[in-house]
Formats: sequence, structure tokens, C-alpha cells
Amino acid sequence: MPTLPIFPLEVAMLPGEGLPLRIFEPRYSALVQTCLAADDPTFGVVLIAAGREVGGGDSRSDVGVLAHITECVDMGAGRYRLTCDIGERFRVLEWQPDNPYPQAAVELWPDEPGAAVTADAIREIEDRMVTLFERIAEARGAQVNARDIVLGADESGDAALWLYALASRLPIGQADRYAMLAAPTVADRVAALSEAVDTVIAMVEFQLSE
Repeated sequence: MPTLPIFPLEVAMLPGEGLPLRIFEPRYSALVQTCLAADDPTFGVVLIAAGREVGGGDSRSDVGVLAHITECVDMGAGRYRLTCDIGERFRVLEWQPDNPYPQAAVELWPDEPGAAVTADAIREIEDRMVTLFERIAEARGAQVNARDIVLGADESGDAALWLYALASRLPIGQADRYAMLAAPTVADRVAALSEAVDTVIAMVEFQLSE
């Protein structure tokens, strides 16, 4: 794949998610203009490992995702409001100079071959998430159908997207989200999600015990 415009974010985006963006910084206005002039208005998104989105000087992760612009509203004065769909993941092969926006040579990174993953294994994690959500709702005195929170996560019929969809519904930090994204195989992603669920359960139980 040729050099790709890159938008570093403080969020690890996952395939299948939507990404709204408000663009106002001049370098990212230039990025949007470049994308809109192309046949395929797409740029890359990576997690900022250290630093901030505004002003540069950030340290960037080397696994990211493609962001496909589906709607763009020109608000004038170099400001844009974007709606993007998050697609395939990629690996950064080489960072290029920021001229004027971040750019990198990348390659798409489909899941690597690994151990077989059954629907039952994912359902077990899904059930633990439902139990977790019920525990949180009970503690807050809320009436919630926790099963609704995971409803539709499996509608694609694809195990990888199912796992990404479940992860997007779980209140986890960016490091855990990035671990999901950077898992080499689907089996590794199952393990990462299971570990993330255990972490949230332990955190919730600790907070409720105080």
C-alpha cells in the first residue's frame, strides 16, 4: 500500500466502529482536503502512545485502522465535521516526515492463522459480560436488560468482528482496546477480551467492596 495520511488519536479505534471527527487544526484540514481529492477518501488512524492530538510531538503506535470518510461537512475556515467508518487494520512499515500531516507507509494486516475459535468460546465471554453489566446495574439500583448491551454483536457472522463489537461495548481502557486490535490471531483476540473482562470484573468488585 502506498503512503497513507495518518490521524493519531487518543483512542484505539476498532474495526466496525464509527468515528465522528471535528477538524480544525491546519495540518488535519490539509489531510482532509487530500483525502477528498482522492478516489477513495480514506486515511489511517493510530493510537497515540504518549502526547496529545493537538500540536504534534506525539509518540504513535504501529498498528492502526483505516477510516473511510462517509460524510463531510465543510464548516468554512478550514474546519470540517467528518463521519467515518472504521475498516481494516494495518501495520505501519515506516513513518514518513509530517509534511504537513503525519504519513506512513503501511500494509494491511489481516488476522494470521491460529488456533480454531468456536462460537461457544465467544458466547462464554459474552455471558460473563452480561453478568458484569447486571452486577453494575444492581449496584446502581438501575433497571437494565444487560443482554441488550451485547445484542447484535454477532450479526456479521465473522468471529473477528464479533469480538471487536463486544470489546466496543465493554468499559475498558485504551491499552486493552489496543491489545484487542494488535492481537495477531482471532484466538489471541479471544484471550485478550477474556482478560479485559476479568480486569473490569475485578475493578468493579473492588470498588463495590469499599
